[in-house]
Amino acid sequence: MKQSYITILALIMVLSSCNDNELFEKEMYKNVVALISSDYYNTFEEIVPLSSTSQETIAYIAASSGGTHAPGKDLVIGLEEDQSPLDLYNRSLFDIDEKLYAKFLPKDKYEIVDYKIQIKAGERTGRTMIKLRPEGLSPDSTYFIGLKATDISGVEINQKKNTILYQVLIKNDYATQGENVFYAMTGLANAMVTAGNKKLFPLTHNSVRMIAGTEAFQSNVDHINKTSIILEVGADNHVIIKPYKDIDVIQLDGDSKYPNIFKVEESFGRRYNVFLLSYQYTIKGVKRIMQEELRLEITS
Repeated sequence: MKQSYITILALIMVLSSCNDNELFEKEMYKNVVALISSDYYNTFEEIVPLSSTSQETIAYIAASSGGTHAPGKDLVIGLEEDQSPLDLYNRSLFDIDEKLYAKFLPKDKYEIVDYKIQIKAGERTGRTMIKLRPEGLSPDSTYFIGLKATDISGVEINQKKNTILYQVLIKNDYATQGENVFYAMTGLANAMVTAGNKKLFPLTHNSVRMIAGTEAFQSNVDHINKTSIILEVGADNHVIIKPYKDIDVIQLDGDSKYPNIFKVEESFGRRYNVFLLSYQYTIKGVKRIMQEELRLEITS
C-alpha cells in the first residue's frame, strides 16, 4: 500500500513538472512586443540639430519583440497619441508646480508618417518614421510626444512598455539641451579679473543665449529675461551681441584681445569652441563692461 502511494505521488509530481515546463516554454517562446524606451516613465531622448534651412530631421520610434526566438510571422502594432503618460510624468516629478511641467511637442513641429510599427518575421525590432521640425522650440521647456501602443493584429503587448514619452531636445554647433555642459569663462568685469562657468542655450542654428557678465543664473523666466543676451555667429564667425528680452546691452567692437568672434581652436591635440567677447550691459541702472573668453572642449 505504501509503495503504491509513493508511485502515485511520483506520477503526480512528474505530470505537474511536465505542465510547469510546458507553461514555462510557452512563456519563453511568446513574442511580446514593447516600445523601446528607458526609465520608469518610458522616455526616449532624440537630440535634433537646428537647421539654417528649416530642413526636417528624420528620426524613428521603435518597438522590439521578446521571446526565445524571433517571431515566425510579421507582428504589427498601432500607435495613438496619449495624454496619460505625460500627466503621470508631470504629477510624479512636479506635483502641482505647473510652471515646471513638460509640454506636448506642438503639432506643427512633427509628423509621424505611419501610426503603425511592423516587426517582420525573423527580426527582433521594427520602427516607424517621424519627421521633426525643431526651429522655434524653447531651450527652457521640456517637450514630449506621448504615444501608446495598441493591438491591431492580435499581437500581445507588454503592459509595462506600451507607452512612450518621446522627448525632442535641440542643439547647434555651440550648445545643446542634451548635456549639462559649461563653458569656462575668464576675463575682466569693469577691469577686474573674473572667472567662472557659463551654460549656453541653443536658440537657432547660429545663435545661443547666455547670462550677461557675472550675473547669477536662475531657472526663472523673469530673471532670464532681465539678465540674458544673445550671441549670434555670422558666416564669417563675427559675433553679434543682442538683448534676449529686457536687458540693455551694447556691443563694444575694436578690442584686439576680445574682438567679438567665435573660433574653433586646436591645442595639444584637443579642440575647443572659443568665444572672445566685449560688451556693456545695464541692469537696474548699473552699467558693467565685460571682456570675456568662453572656452569649451569639443569631445565629439
